[in-house]
Amino acid sequence: MTSASNIFLAGASRGVGREIAQYLRAQQLKVKALLRTLTVASELEKIGIQVVQGDALNVDDLQRAILAEEPIDTVISTIGGLPTDAEKPDYLGNKNLIDVAVKAGVQKFILVSSIGAGNSVSALSPQALAALGTVLAEKNKAEQYLVASGLTYTIIRPGGLKSEPATGNGVLTEDPHVIGSINRQDVAQLVCGCLNSNRTANKILSAVDRNMLFGQIEFAEFSLD
Repeated sequence: MTSASNIFLAGASRGVGREIAQYLRAQQLKVKALLRTLTVASELEKIGIQVVQGDALNVDDLQRAILAEEPIDTVISTIGGLPTDAEKPDYLGNKNLIDVAVKAGVQKFILVSSIGAGNSVSALSPQALAALGTVLAEKNKAEQYLVASGLTYTIIRPGGLKSEPATGNGVLTEDPHVIGSINRQDVAQLVCGCLNSNRTANKILSAVDRNMLFGQIEFAEFSLD
């Protein structure tokens, strides 16, 4: 796999996406970020990220952003809806992004999803499933669409997200039964570690902090090397 050098990041305005943007720039990688609103544009531009305004729910916006100028080799998506969103982009936004990525011939698509999607649904408590079930159903559809797209993909499913600084104890696993929390900065580091790892091609991985597990389940950690 060719090393990632020109990255398109969707969802960079907040949360994990914002942390990924900062981490990518710290690695001196070239990043173009899609922002629905330009409230944080100046902050991203200040660290050297090219900002393009657009909505993932609008295919024309995505085509203008991805198919223009230099070819994009890697797409990273942390697209997710807020409870206040009338139309949640978890599936439709990612579907549009995947379609345009196929058209653009990108080499790798990294999707940040959530524990509870797909076969990791059994890791959640009934209470968590009741609260998150609607969103997880949309994330699951996005995962399935990506897997069927023909793109080389990596799907990362973080556990419960926290905003504290990175602990360095974030780990990946193929075990869908693992559940726990993880800091957003640690998720960003794991996602960026997948960029040039051939081992992550066409893998679905859960991401947790090894010191923040719910329960004492034994599991095998996934190595990027």
